[in-house]
Formats: sequence, structure tokens, C-alpha cells
Amino acid sequence: MDIRIKLDNLLKKFSNYFYSFRPWSFSSSLTPCILGTIIAVKISGQFSYLILLVTCITVIALHGAGNLVNTYFDFLKGVDSFKSDDRTLVDKKLTPAQVISLGMYSYIVACIGLLIIIYLSPSKSTYHPVHLAIVFFWGLTGSFIYTGGFGLKYIALGDLLVLSIFANMVPIFAYMGQTGTTDLITLKYAIPLALNTEAILHSNNTRDMENDKRAGLITIPILLGPTFSYILYAFLLFAPFIMFILFSLHYSAWFLLPLITLPRAFKIERNFRSKKLDNVPSATAKLNIYLALFYLASLIMTPNSKLPFLITQNGL
Repeated sequence: MDIRIKLDNLLKKFSNYFYSFRPWSFSSSLTPCILGTIIAVKISGQFSYLILLVTCITVIALHGAGNLVNTYFDFLKGVDSFKSDDRTLVDKKLTPAQVISLGMYSYIVACIGLLIIIYLSPSKSTYHPVHLAIVFFWGLTGSFIYTGGFGLKYIALGDLLVLSIFANMVPIFAYMGQTGTTDLITLKYAIPLALNTEAILHSNNTRDMENDKRAGLITIPILLGPTFSYILYAFLLFAPFIMFILFSLHYSAWFLLPLITLPRAFKIERNFRSKKLDNVPSATAKLNIYLALFYLASLIMTPNSKLPFLITQNGL
């Protein structure tokens, strides 16, 4: 009986640690990582399963550490309440010291991942490890200062930081790991995923607008107000679909695949417009997963000669 109680307590403790990372949010960092890898394969033909695995672990470790930093500082500044999605510190599932320790270990895992990628990466260039480290520490710094340090989230600059990480840092990092070189073309391909990821954050901030005001925060929805916040959300939600339609008309019909999720997007938009915001962030996050999967599939299925932006050495 004692063994069963100990086992239950151990499982509960593990569950608290696991969910403190907010693993449901990892799709927003994993999909740009896979996207960067796909573009690397399309351009260079180089691919390593091991480098992809280590890159994904590294990116997840950074993302998880950033989530823990967010948990700690939101709780410290009184942003989290009993209505918050993140219950780790509000419900005392972990102590602040445990959250800090877990975040520190996550950053250590990410740094170890960086060293492994540098070792495995095919480039022999003297500057490649430096460039890869610069991109990595760009993401590491961003994951911390979102709520820690400068606390960009609290002064309406968090959205720009999120866009810079998911649209720039992650796909470039994955591309460099596979090829040992840099190609900014990955930034163009990351735009649809970055916009949709930003829609998640914006809907979350819009829902929490009143609570954030009471806590003394300044966010984009607070600055814009309800009407313009809705207009911005609609743009972030539907702009990727417009891009896919244009890609399908000018390049390949495979880019129609993500439009399978369009009815779901319209349903979410109606809830946002009707101010039924409670489930909008989670619904947008689920949409992000399906949209990303179909988009990645369309990139894989489209021949190099029909990919937008892609110009290879062979003139394709």
C-alpha cells in the first residue's frame, strides 16, 4: 500500500514538472524547425536524422525554458490569477525555486544541444560555429527577456520578439545545422507559420486584456482596443491562407492543402468577433498544428522547380 502511495506521489510530481513546460505549445517551435530542415534538403540535398533530432530537442529545451521564465515572472508581477491558463505557481504545484531550477536545467540542455549540433554539422568553415552560436543565443536571450530582464511582454514588445524567434531564429538555426551554411530564404517560408503563431499570442493577450490592465501591463490589445485588436487578429489568422492561395495560383496546387483548415479558421474568427474569447487561444493553437502539418506536406510534395522563392545553383 505504501509503495502504491509513493508511486502515485512520484507520478503526480513528474506530471507537475512535465506540464510546467507547457508541452502543448511546442508545436509552434517544432514546425519552424522542421520547415528549416525541409528547405535545407530542398536546396542542398543534405539531411541528417540525428541533427534533426538534436535540433528539435535543443529548440524544445529553449522553448520550455522560456515558458518557465514566463511562469515565474508572471506570477512574481501578479499577472497570473485563478483564471490563468498556467496553473503551475497559482495552484502551488511547484515552488518558485523549483521553476527557476527547472528553467536553468532546460537552458543547460539547450547549450549541450548546441555543442552537439556544431560537432555534427557538415560545415568545415571557421565561422560556422560562431554563426550558429549567435543564432542560438539570439533565441536563448529572447526566451528570457520576453518576461525576464527587460520584460518585453509587459511593454507591448513581446509580439515582435515572438515573431523574430519563430519566423527567424528557429528555421535559420535548423537550416544551418543541416547544411553548415546560411540562407535567408528560410525567413520567407516561415512567414505563414509565424503569423499564425502570433495569432495565438494576440488572442491570448486580448482575452486577458482586463486582467493585464489591472496588473499594470501594456500589451498590443490594450493599446489597440477591442475593434482594432479584432482587425489585427483577423489579419494574422487569414493572411497565411491568402499566401497559400497565391502560391497555388503561381507555383503549385499542392499549396491548396492548408486550405483544408479554413472552415475551422472561420469558426474561430466568429468566436473572436462575438467576444467569446475563452477558448479562442487554445482553438487557434490547434489550428496552428493542422495548418503547419498541411503546409509542411505541401512543401515536401512540391518539386523544387515549382517552389516559391527557391533559386538553386542549377537555375531552378
